[in-house]
Amino acid sequence: DHRPEETKRRRKLPSVIILTKMSFPGMAVQRTWHLIDASSQTVGRLATVVAPILRGKHKPTFRPNGDCGDHVVIINADKVHLSGNKWKDKMYRWHTGYPGGLKERPARDMLERKPTEILKKAILGMLNRNNLRTSYMEPRLHIFAGPKHHHEAQLPKGTEPLPVHPRQRRGTFHYGMGPQYKYSNTTFQQGGKPVPSQSLNNDLN
Repeated sequence: DHRPEETKRRRKLPSVIILTKMSFPGMAVQRTWHLIDASSQTVGRLATVVAPILRGKHKPTFRPNGDCGDHVVIINADKVHLSGNKWKDKMYRWHTGYPGGLKERPARDMLERKPTEILKKAILGMLNRNNLRTSYMEPRLHIFAGPKHHHEAQLPKGTEPLPVHPRQRRGTFHYGMGPQYKYSNTTFQQGGKPVPSQSLNNDLN
C-alpha cells in the first residue's frame, strides 16, 4: 500500500463512528400498556393519537427502523363518532379475488357487523405498510367493542384511560347550549341500546 499515512487514517474514521452509535435491542426497550376509552371520540382524531404510540414516537429512544412502540388497549370501540354524514356516505371496499368480486359496506353496517374494524382500519392506515406494521405494531393493538378487555394483568381495574383528544368537537359536546343541541346527529350506543340524537336544525324546528 503506497498511499500516504494520512489517507489511511481517513478510511478508518467511519468504523469508529459506527461503533459509537446508540442502539436499544432486546430488554432495553421498555413497553408500556396504555388504556383508551373510545366513547364519543372521532375516529380520525383518535387514530392520530394511537398511531404514534404504536410507533414509539413519544420515546426519546425512537428509531424509525426499530420496533420501540407500546401496547394500546382500546375499549368501547362500538361508541366511536364520525362527523357529518360519514356513517352513511363512507364506504369500506375490498375484493374477494374472483372476477366481479368487489364488495363494499357503509360505515353504519360495518359498526353493526364488525365494530372493531372501523378503528383498526383507521389506525393501521396511518402506519407505513412494512414488516414493522404487520409483524410488530399490529399485534400490539388490542381493540374491544365493549367496556371490558382481556388484559387485566397489565391494566388492572381502576386504571385511568388516557385523556381524550384536546379538540372539543366531539359527538357529546354541546357548546354549553344543552345536551339536546349536539353538533352532529350521530347515533351513539349507550348501554347496548341505540339512542338517536336529534340535530340542531330539527330541535330548532
